[in-house]
Amino acid sequence: MDMNDFRLDGKVALITGAVYGIGFAIAEAYAAAGAKIVFNCLDEKSLQMGLDNYHAKGIDAKGYIADVTNEEQMQALVKQIEEEVGTIDILVNNAGIIKRIPMLEMSAEDFRKVVDIDLNGPFICAKAVLPGMIKKGHGKIINICSMMSELGRETVSAYAAAKGGLKMLTKNICSEYGEYNIQCNGIGPGYIATPQTAPLRERQPDGSRHPFDQFIVAKTPAGRWGTAEDLQGPALFLASDASNFVNGQILYVDGGILAYIGKQP
Repeated sequence: MDMNDFRLDGKVALITGAVYGIGFAIAEAYAAAGAKIVFNCLDEKSLQMGLDNYHAKGIDAKGYIADVTNEEQMQALVKQIEEEVGTIDILVNNAGIIKRIPMLEMSAEDFRKVVDIDLNGPFICAKAVLPGMIKKGHGKIINICSMMSELGRETVSAYAAAKGGLKMLTKNICSEYGEYNIQCNGIGPGYIATPQTAPLRERQPDGSRHPFDQFIVAKTPAGRWGTAEDLQGPALFLASDASNFVNGQILYVDGGILAYIGKQP
């Protein structure tokens, strides 16, 4: 094996919603491997925050304002990136939201919003980059799926539906475009310690761990929450030539939760 297969020198990587958190960590890994980093976000404030975060790490990233659910905006964004940076070699569909609302209390509008961002967004973004990848003769699309691509849980009906759909979209992109040397795979993070999950890890007034924190640690063979850095290696592998014969797969980075039935009470 040639270890250079894991390098991304000169490749253009678009990571959606990569201002901080998982997307930012993946972008860091790609930059360290030699990739040119491009990200999008929804407004000027987020754009400046993202640029500041990248510059603080010494990464010369380019940021743009575009909504992943708006097909016209994403088509225009991809065209602009091609003109200013180069044809996109790697797309990471990272942008996403979750609304924790019991199904009977959730409005159809909220359900549609989650599905629009978490499932329609990756479809729109993949559709925008695929022509350039086909023309270039290679490409990597990485969808950030979830354990909820496999499991259900209370209050996340929309998120689970969207992430389950994203798993199947991943397989279908592989099926349709594998012949063009395009690999589409997914990463299914477990419970990751990010700003979004911080409230679930807060200490209680008596100093004890949050009940959900206790639950997750008990259900994880690794005995801890994951970190955004835990996703860097898998994301680099799936973006690199080392994974050129890996297609249509979901790599779960979950500390073993999906393999574990749990301890007997």
